[in-house]
Amino acid sequence: MEEVRKESEQLLKSLPRETRSDGIPMVLYKGCWYPSVFLLGVIAAERHFQAQDSDIILASLPKSGTTWLKALIYSIVNRQRYPPNLSPLLTTHPHDLIRFLEFEHCCLTDNLDQLPKPRIFSTHSHYSSLPHSTIKHPGCRIVYVCRNPLDSLVSYWHFLRAYRKELQGDMDVTFNKYCRGCHGFGPFWDSVLGYWKASLENPEKVLFIKYEDLKEDIVSQSKRLANFLGVPFTMEEEQQGLIQEIAELCSLQNLKGLQVNQIGVRLDPGLENLINLQVNQVGVRVGLVYQLMHISGKVRLEITSITFPYHDSRFGETNGAKICRLWLSLQLLLCCIQHPLNKLLSVV
Repeated sequence: MEEVRKESEQLLKSLPRETRSDGIPMVLYKGCWYPSVFLLGVIAAERHFQAQDSDIILASLPKSGTTWLKALIYSIVNRQRYPPNLSPLLTTHPHDLIRFLEFEHCCLTDNLDQLPKPRIFSTHSHYSSLPHSTIKHPGCRIVYVCRNPLDSLVSYWHFLRAYRKELQGDMDVTFNKYCRGCHGFGPFWDSVLGYWKASLENPEKVLFIKYEDLKEDIVSQSKRLANFLGVPFTMEEEQQGLIQEIAELCSLQNLKGLQVNQIGVRLDPGLENLINLQVNQVGVRVGLVYQLMHISGKVRLEITSITFPYHDSRFGETNGAKICRLWLSLQLLLCCIQHPLNKLLSVV
């Protein structure tokens, strides 16, 4: 491990640098902007992690449903061992049940083989930056959860404001950095497209799932997850309502109310458990002024205390809300100068 540490220190001197909108230093390694404090864990995982037959990797960008999916996947694959009323989630934070490869691999190197199977890990790394063995090992499955970039951005901003308080920049700063890809584990489109292409090329190994689909129909998406992970629900389990029980246990409202998730700190000093369990909605209440950087110039859109009513009995969203979300998301897309539309269309 000392060799990896020295390699990390040498790399830090040569890699491109940026700062996150809250001032945290980041480095660009293999096309991904990592908070520099995580580079050692990333390299350690690359060098030492060995995938096994039943391994499950949950991949995502921050504020895309990571905590929710951790709880859901853990409950689905361990439902024979732990029924919902006896779940470790009742007494243990989801991040303690499913560890981040790049965050904590250095601390777990000697113990990974002793973890109960199936081993479940999570990562914010891009597909191209995953440990080689996770991609090559045929029995290792990868689940990637994607979220609408506008919702993800707004949730990300509120998260950093809660976590970093006075150090977090305003929305203009955060938005501009996000559009340039200079955010934790960005650029957004590199992350999304890497896993999406992999899911098309190898659908039995990589599952691409959308946060919005989970919100709309948690039962069918839970069944989809279970089928992909090789532990499909039986007809008896469905009739007994087990899927609904798991969905209720893993809902962010329920997890947020548990005592274990209301106390303590995680990952970094000052990062409270509760911050990780913000209740993320499909659609956001906006009281902000967005500085939208257009390729051909600047457009300023003022949205003052408007609630987008996204839920409709037939469609899940009102037409007006759909138009707002689509327009804003397209503007965000156009802002990504490093990722013009022809690059995105080339993989469709």
